Amino acid sequence: MPPGRKIREPSMPPSMQKVKGEKLKTGWTTGTCAAAAAKAAAKALLDGEAQEEVDIKLPRKGEERRVRFAVERCEVGEGGAWAEAVVVKDAGDDPDVTDGAHLTARVSPCEERGIHLDRGEGVGVVTRPGLGLTVGGPAINDVPRRMISYSVEEVLDPEERGVRVVISVPGGEEMAEKTTNPRLGIVGGISILGTTGIVRPFSTAAWRASVGQAISVMGAQDYDTLVLSTGGLTEKAAMRLLPDLEEVCFVEVGDFTGYALKGAVKSGLKKVFFVGMVGKLAKLAAGVMMTHWTRSKVDNDLLAGVTEKAGGSAGLIEEMKGANTARHAYELWREAGLEKAPNLLCALAAENLEEFVEGKLEVHVVMVDFDTLNPVGASPGALVLTSWEAG
Repeated sequence: MPPGRKIREPSMPPSMQKVKGEKLKTGWTTGTCAAAAAKAAAKALLDGEAQEEVDIKLPRKGEERRVRFAVERCEVGEGGAWAEAVVVKDAGDDPDVTDGAHLTARVSPCEERGIHLDRGEGVGVVTRPGLGLTVGGPAINDVPRRMISYSVEEVLDPEERGVRVVISVPGGEEMAEKTTNPRLGIVGGISILGTTGIVRPFSTAAWRASVGQAISVMGAQDYDTLVLSTGGLTEKAAMRLLPDLEEVCFVEVGDFTGYALKGAVKSGLKKVFFVGMVGKLAKLAAGVMMTHWTRSKVDNDLLAGVTEKAGGSAGLIEEMKGANTARHAYELWREAGLEKAPNLLCALAAENLEEFVEGKLEVHVVMVDFDTLNPVGASPGALVLTSWEAG
């Protein structure tokens, strides 16, 4: 571990505490609410009538699930020039600054065929790289973009008529001040997010407790290998990488890595794989075992040190010191063809995880790419990796 750093496990923020025994309510992402508002506005534009409710499809594979939303407000412009609808976000029991936000969509005809998505008031614009979004474009992530598109297409055929969809969130700029958006270079408002359409209270004490419960179940069934991932996408990658393990061995750990490792030791497990993307791994490599964004941030000096050790140029090392996000740092490594860097970062993370549990677990760390979810780095002996080009 780099000199001057120590392993630490910050406590959860006070906003994450919940009363023991409470059942937590799920909610809806900003992406889901934006898609619902967009469909309601599209229907109003088509029919010339205000809509009172709307149903949309959630972005899930397998059995289709549809949900219905009340439309808070819906208006049709004179002569059918536009239609606008509002859906109010309910975040459930997740501590979310956008709870109660008025997701607003204005749909209007345009000459060019297709669905053309843009941002309005309160939706941020991307000004820096490293977020997987176009610099200068709206801060609307890929899954919400798809949801908005297919929801509008259920009403209007984009091959027959083009439409412009503008998503806005009144008060979104003030909401964004309570998030990491300004630090990440998203200015002017919030991000439209979501991968499943549903907000589950992952950032609460209940999620931490669920991690412990899952590991206890493993121990009770005499399994000895635990696979930790930070979320649904990395878990799918982990299952592809380790197909011989039973599903019970895979646990979405969220931010609670240290807590999970302690549970693994207590349950008598022997081996742990941690599969994640560069952001979480950078924090683990810095010795931070509770990686919630309010309790830790990516250490650019550490990333610069890894770059130097991997043989990066002086210019690249300096770029690392100013990288906007860990993802940005990874993209710079990839552009420079610096294949050793992800492996070195994984090795640092694995070393810290082993030290945290005093060597009572055999720890392997694997980094996967954002876009392909293929492995692009690993601690020594973890797995046979694909080529760098796969990332």
